[in-house]
Parts: sequence; C-alpha cells; structure tokens
Amino acid sequence: MLQDTRNTKFGAAGAAKEIDLLAVLGAVWREKLTVLLCVTLMVGLGGYYAFFAAVPKYASTTSLKVELQAPPIVDIEAIVGGSSTEDSAMNTEVDVIRSRGVLEQLVQDLDLTADPEFNPALRPLPLVSVESLVRHVKDRLGLPSSEDLILSPEQETLNQTVDIVGEAVTATVRRDRYIFDITATTTSRAKSMAIADRLAELYIADQIQQKYRMTENAVTWLSDRVAELELELREREQALKDFRTSTDIVNLQAVEALNRQLADARARLSAAQADAAASEAQMRSIRIARDAGDADALLAIAGDETDPSAAAVISHVDSTLRSTSTAFDRQQRQVDLLARSVERLEEEVAVQSEDMSQLQQLERELQATRTLYETFLARRKEATVQLGLQNADSRILSAAVPGRYIEPRKSVIFVLSLAMGLVLGGSLVFARQFIDRGFRTGDVLESETGLEIIGQIPVMPIRRRNQLLTYLTEKPTSAACEAIRNLRTSVLLSSMDKPPQIIMSTSSVPGEGKTTQAVSLAHNLANLGKKVLLIEGDVRRRTLNEYFRGVAARSSGGGIVAALTGTGASFERLLVTDPRLNADILLGEKSKVNAADIFSSETFHAFLERLRETYDFIVIDTPPVLVVPDARVIGQHVDAIIFNVAWNRTSRTQVKEALRLLETVNLTPSGLVLSQIDVSAMKRYGHGGKHGTYGNYGSAYYDA
Repeated sequence: MLQDTRNTKFGAAGAAKEIDLLAVLGAVWREKLTVLLCVTLMVGLGGYYAFFAAVPKYASTTSLKVELQAPPIVDIEAIVGGSSTEDSAMNTEVDVIRSRGVLEQLVQDLDLTADPEFNPALRPLPLVSVESLVRHVKDRLGLPSSEDLILSPEQETLNQTVDIVGEAVTATVRRDRYIFDITATTTSRAKSMAIADRLAELYIADQIQQKYRMTENAVTWLSDRVAELELELREREQALKDFRTSTDIVNLQAVEALNRQLADARARLSAAQADAAASEAQMRSIRIARDAGDADALLAIAGDETDPSAAAVISHVDSTLRSTSTAFDRQQRQVDLLARSVERLEEEVAVQSEDMSQLQQLERELQATRTLYETFLARRKEATVQLGLQNADSRILSAAVPGRYIEPRKSVIFVLSLAMGLVLGGSLVFARQFIDRGFRTGDVLESETGLEIIGQIPVMPIRRRNQLLTYLTEKPTSAACEAIRNLRTSVLLSSMDKPPQIIMSTSSVPGEGKTTQAVSLAHNLANLGKKVLLIEGDVRRRTLNEYFRGVAARSSGGGIVAALTGTGASFERLLVTDPRLNADILLGEKSKVNAADIFSSETFHAFLERLRETYDFIVIDTPPVLVVPDARVIGQHVDAIIFNVAWNRTSRTQVKEALRLLETVNLTPSGLVLSQIDVSAMKRYGHGGKHGTYGNYGSAYYDA
C-alpha cells in the first residue's frame, strides 16, 4: 500500500490565519456587485424613510433674558428675593420652565389634548401594538390595568399629553449668557411657534405669580407679627408704669444724692471714731501714770505752767482725766449715732439701687420691643406697597418665528444609509471570504492536514447522477475530464515500482463526491484499455445504483454480498456492464449481515486477491469514514486510498477527525482530492488564478 512520506500529523504544519489587506480589498472588488446591491438597498430604505415614512419635524425657539439683580422700588430683599444668575440657579430655572405645573397650563391654554400629535388616544389604532399586547397579557395574568387606576379618563389623558409635550419642549442656557432658549419641536411650523411663545409667557406669568404669592405670604406673616409685638409693647409699658408706682424712686439724680449722703456720713463716722480713739488713749496713759506714781509723767501731763508741788500736779491730772473722760463719752455717743445713720443710708441705697436696676431693665425691654414693633410695622407697609409692584425677573428677548425644518435630516440619512450599505456589503463579503468552515484551496488543505493534494475536481455540470457517464463520454476534453486524468496520473505515478492495483475512494461525510470520483476514475482507467472492476463498497446506501439505473434494473439481483457468501448466481453473472463504461460493475444489495463484518472476514481478503489476478485495476467506493467503520476495514486490503474533501463545505474538524480515525488503524491516505469545486465561486474568492485547472487561461484548453 502506498505510504506518504510527509508529515501525517495533520494540522501540524498549519499556520495561523492572517488577514491580508490586499486580499480584503480584492475580495471587496470582486464582490462589488454585492456591495453595490447592499448600498442600493440601504440608500433606498433610507430614502423611503426620509421622504415618505418619516414625519417632518419643525423647531421654533423663544429667547428669554434674565434681568440682573437691581434695587427694587421698595427694598424688601430680605423678604422676597429675585432670580440668581449663578449657574445652579439658572439650571434650576430651566427645570421650572419644564415643570409639570407650567406644562399643564400650556396644554390647557392651547387645548393640546385635542391634538393627535400629543394625545395618543386620538391616533388611529394599529393592527398590532405593544400597548394592546401588554393589556392582553395583564388581562391573562389578572394584573391591574390602566383602567383600574384611581385617575379619571380625563386626568389620564391630560397626564399622557403633558408627558408627550414635555418631550417636545426643551430649555437651555446659553453659555456665559443670562439667556434661556425655549425650543418646541412639532410637526407644524405654526404649532411650534405657538407652543414656544406661550410657554415663555406662562413662565414669566408664573414668576410674577410666585413673587406675588411670596409677598402676600410675607405681608400676612408681618401683620401677625406686628399685632403680637403691639400687644407685647402695651404689656411692657403697663409693667413699667406699675413698677414706678410701687417704688419711691423719682429719678436717677435722687439715687446719686443719696449715695453722696452715704459717703459724707461714712467720712464723719471715720473722723468721730478717730477722735474717740485718741481720747481713750489719753485716758489710758493718765491712769497708768497716776497708778504708777510716775512724777515725771504726771508733771508732763500737768504741763510746765502747773505748780510743781505734788498736790497741784495730782489735782491737775485728775481734772484732765475727768475732762478727757467726758470728751470720750461725748465722742462715743456721736460715733454710735453716725454708725446708725450710715447703716440706715446703706439700706436705703441698696433698696434704691435694686429698684433702679429693675427699672432700667424694664425700660430697655420696652425700648427693644418698641424698636422691633416699629421695624416690623415699617416692613409690613413696604411689603403692602410691593404687592402692586411685582415684576418678572425675565423678559422675552426674541419671540419665536415659524418653525424651521430639522428632521428627518435627509443628508445625514443618506450618508448613514450609504455607510450602512457599505458596512453590510463589506460584512457579507468578509463573511463569505474569510469566515469559512471548509477548504477553498489545495494549499490550505495541505497545510491543515500535512497530506498531498493529488487532484482538484470541479463540480460536474450534471443534474442527475445517471448523467455522469454521458457527460464524461461526450465531453472528454472538458475541465472535469482533464481533472480526472490528472488524478489518474497522480495515483498511477505515486509508486513507480508497483502502481496501485486496488484503489479505494472515501470521504469524511456523505455528499463529498467520493462515488463520482470512483466512477470517473474507473471510466478513465478503462479508456486506457485496461480491465477495470468497479465495486460498490457502500452496501448500506448503494449509491452506485443511481449512476447505473438502467443496468441495475436488469441485474440478477445479487452483488458484492452474494459474491462473498457464494449464494445465488456465479460471479460472472453478478457483474453488470454499461455501454458508456468499458468496465465491469459489482453492485451492492440489501443484506441482514453487517457490512463491517463482511469486509473484515478472510473471505473478503481472499476475494480481492483472486480479483487481482483477473483485473488490472479495482476501484472500490466505500462509505464515509465518520459514519461507519467500513472504510477503515476495507482500507486494510487496498493499495491506495483517495480521500475526497468537498470544496468550501466539509469543515476542518470533520476532515481532521476522519484522518485521525484512519490513523488509529494505521491507514494514511495516498492523497487528498479537493472535489466539487465551484469555479466561478472560486474566482470570486480570489483563487481563480492560482491553479492551472481553474486559471483564467483554462478556457483555451478545455471544452465547456
């Protein structure tokens, strides 16, 4: 059996796929009609949408200028503030413009609930809608529907209309400007203008109304506060009056005069206490001197003018002692009197000071209450005046004009449609060219499997299998016939010493052209004048019967099974012939015996050995490798294995798995045949100039 000396570890030589930019561009150019068709389709759909399906939309804009803060005619800034020009405040005003209250007023003023554009209930009901499906599902599941809600139908309609109007209205702040732009987008120029202008007017009116309401609330609050302060002021005045009546305080000067009296009394008390202390000290010294009998001290007390006699001195000392004692008694009485006077004055000053302090506190509280009362009274008057002077913080800078056309943007739709067409066409081309599961060239098949390509067979231009031999006979110089000759040459020259005599044709899965190649190869070998036998090895499907329908109908009913088991007619009578094929044919027949068991028997081996002596070449058509094990069994007795791979159809996984199964029983195909090649499609994939059989110059050598 022919053995391939190359690396049989299929896939080992396979290289990673890389996308060639030139190949991509070439593929797009070859498929330019597909790309053009996709572009035409997308541009047509885009044009239909832009000019017929899409509803034109018009936008109209009203501009509002925010007035900067300025002192009002009556300044009550602390009570009612105007709009701030800070970014956050400006953005807040944008939300106010689109607030639900303002939009509800807009809907009511313009009667937008009667406009089908904003009221879905007025639109024609579609045959199928999401709402109807949702309602049906809710009914089936027992869920509450919109009809079960508390809202009345009128309120529900108003809410839906407000929501849709809110989507049609936008408000923006110009960058670095104190200007709002209110834009309304509808299907009518006049409607857009009316909505934009009316919304601006409602916003300004809402500002004035809010200011009036705030000022009115301030006036009410100030009036209540003034009334409370007036009552409090009266209570404090009465309390002050009652306090003055209950005390002897005339004024602050009287308290100060009382303090001065207290200070004078304290000074006199101190002087009297000093005189009494001096008299007491003098009396003490005289008694000490007299009791001690100190003549010098007594003489000093009597003085130099006194008679120095003892009696005179003593008499004078006694007289001095009496006068001093009398003075001391008088001074002590004066001290007691002054002390009582000081104590009385101190009590009076303490009482008067406490009363004065309480009086001053009452006067301060009265003054504070009077000041607060006068302030709030003035503020109330200012707020009352302000009620009639409210102005909005914004004014219309430019009124809206009839809406400008904004959508559908036909130029953008055209460009997008063109781009989508190109992307769609390119994607289809890319998918067809590069996202393939099968094999498109022999080079790729060789690199993926590590086996030689010994033939590349185009798809046969026939409608039925029984037309194959007619085509091969009538078109001997066609590209398909020449491809079969190339296959025959490759097989016969695969071994120079001993060309293969028994040749097996198989594949991975059904429908890859293995039977067609077997019949074609047998036809070509028979045309060499050789004696050829074509055997049906696929006894389960018996595909050969479809190629020889007339002959099979006239057969004796036996076939390969009968030849192996020896039942029925003789071997020569089991053979059939076709005038278009100069070879013997051994068809298959139904059998209860498993085909794999038949081909595994020694009888089959001996049968083939006998056939070697009779025929020059024996071609066996076997079942697919991945379906049943018959091919692996028959392959043990053949000289060459032709493994067929359908072009651009059989997946890489299937081919590799089939080759792996053959390798498990030590079988290696003699070569691979890329079959059923679509020549025109091969050219579209950019491979038409790479192989001689299907090159652009092939038409000079082959018949159509």
